[in-house]
Amino acid sequence: MTRYSSLESRLKQTLGLSRRPVAVMSTQQPPVDMTKFSGSVPAGCSFWRMAADGRAFYAAAGDHYNCAIGCYTHNIPLPPEREAELGATVQFMTSIGYIRPEDVPMIARLTASPSYMAYAPLGDATFAPEVVILVGKPGKLMLLQEAAARAGVKTQPSLFARPTCMAIPAALSGGIAASSGCVGNRVYTDLDDDELYVMVPGADLEKIASELDTIIEANRQLNDYHRQRKAELLR
Repeated sequence: MTRYSSLESRLKQTLGLSRRPVAVMSTQQPPVDMTKFSGSVPAGCSFWRMAADGRAFYAAAGDHYNCAIGCYTHNIPLPPEREAELGATVQFMTSIGYIRPEDVPMIARLTASPSYMAYAPLGDATFAPEVVILVGKPGKLMLLQEAAARAGVKTQPSLFARPTCMAIPAALSGGIAASSGCVGNRVYTDLDDDELYVMVPGADLEKIASELDTIIEANRQLNDYHRQRKAELLR
């Protein structure tokens, strides 16, 4: 069992993940020994679902062009003939009250423009992930956050909302980022209403996983403690 497959098995078992964790990496060169994506997707987050379903591949910057917002968060410049799509999308979102113009500068972005993005199920990754995307139930992903705190890993206190894809650059720049998901992402990835995301910097994943058993046992004992206390106080 490889390092990443062992990590994936541990995370899936302890957190009850509803999908395979997805490893993501931005790069300027085509990754070695990986298949290039061929085809078209409606949004870059569609690649997340493909990887969670078992595909390992890399996509060129141009493969992300169909989502102007995703290109913005990933610092992928649109070609001249499509530059107007970003403004048109933002204008539509502001016109219906989805965002305010002053919200746009606060959207996290990658600091450098990638030429390629690599995606793979964590256990099948042949590259060191910059970020690992986890999907699960809030009550389980809570354990991940608590394990991160115990491991001394930087965790952002706010819950990111729209757009979901900004949680990737946010995690890279500021530590673990949780996202409630946005409507576009939920459409393109089939995320259920009771699921959310946690984006973990790849460099921190093993440290967090090493603390999960302690946190899970502590939560088991606290669950018994609080249930007993509740029963006693409600007599």
